[in-house]
Amino acid sequence: MKIGLFIPCYVNEFYPNVAIATIELLEKFNYIVEYPLDQTCCGQPLANSGLEDKANSCYNNFVNLFSEYDYIVCPSGSCTYHVKHHYDVIDQTPSVVQVRNKIYDLVDFITEFCDISRFSGEFEQQIGIHLSCHALRGLKQAKSAEFSSDQKGKIYNLLQNIKNIKISQLNRSDECCGFGGAFSFYESDVSSNMGCDRLADHIKNNTQVLTSGDMSCLMHMEGLVRRKNMPIEVMHIAQILNKVFI
Repeated sequence: MKIGLFIPCYVNEFYPNVAIATIELLEKFNYIVEYPLDQTCCGQPLANSGLEDKANSCYNNFVNLFSEYDYIVCPSGSCTYHVKHHYDVIDQTPSVVQVRNKIYDLVDFITEFCDISRFSGEFEQQIGIHLSCHALRGLKQAKSAEFSSDQKGKIYNLLQNIKNIKISQLNRSDECCGFGGAFSFYESDVSSNMGCDRLADHIKNNTQVLTSGDMSCLMHMEGLVRRKNMPIEVMHIAQILNKVFI
């Protein structure tokens, strides 16, 4: 099975260690992983700003690069959701349909295709899970509070394999962090306050390491952590799972 690795532009620029952890993790499961060098942004920022017609070149480039792979894996729920559900605005050629069907967020891919019992190493710090809106409500990786009292989801299930794992029990586990891409620029005060509220829940419930499948959310909250000197470390789920793989 040959996997095409799609790394979001902000991960490539600011968090390359997340990309490295993702490819190392997939290779530990003996997958052949390739990183197409000509990949660019998936086009989500343009679409979210009302300029989706300007994003078509990004969409077509993505399809041309990734249609040859058995699966496409991306360490971002928001970018994965965008390809799956927003590439419907271009002609639905066989290649476009294939790409939309075969792209997986890393958490979904590992859950469906990998032996999750291999994540049985030790992790000493208490982990708090952030469920990004796209992963939660778009990719259905967990259940929203308005529909179920059980909101643990796929990341929680993956972490349960870790030896002596401690996971924070939050008061509101499905609350938005306030990032929202361009929203954090246009409504920066609201965005920052939402992020602080989210972090307050983690601090109250003794989170030491904050994780998520979306580095964009973590980037937003990490900025607040640094500015306010909060006692929390931020790690993408790929970094944690790569660390505890046995």
